[in-house]
Parts: sequence; structure tokens; C-alpha cells
Amino acid sequence: MSQKIKPVGKQKSMLGLHCVVFLIVTALCWMMYDPHNGHWAYPWPAWTTAAWALLLLGHFCVVFTSYEDKGYDIYRHQQGKE
Repeated sequence: MSQKIKPVGKQKSMLGLHCVVFLIVTALCWMMYDPHNGHWAYPWPAWTTAAWALLLLGHFCVVFTSYEDKGYDIYRHQQGKE
């Protein structure tokens, strides 16, 4: 069975940076959103927030749920990379 890859410090720090930037930019986008003094307006920040949240979830999964690929060395050898 494949071994789980333990994340290194740089991967964790980059994920943390991704989270901080996401929170700052999302807060700024929602602060710029103007619902026209109580009237309905299209909530455009919802799309960017949802898309970026999915990317952040993917980044989290890559960092904390990665497993080694035992066939990678064989593949590289077959491709003449080694």
C-alpha cells in the first residue's frame, strides 16, 4: 500500500499564505459590493468567493492527503528522464 506523504513546512506555510490572501481579498470584494441602498443587486462576489474556496480546498487536499506513487520511478525510467 502506498505511503502517505507528510507535508513539509514550506507546503504548510504556502497553504497558510493562501488562506490569508483568500480572506483579505474576499473581505475586500464583499466590502466593494454595493447592493444599491437596499435594492436587489446581483451578488457578483459570490462567484469569486465560491471558486477561490474550491481552489483553497484543493490546495488543502494536495498538502494533507497526498500519497506516494510507486510507479513514478518506473515511468521516469521509461521516458528516459533518469
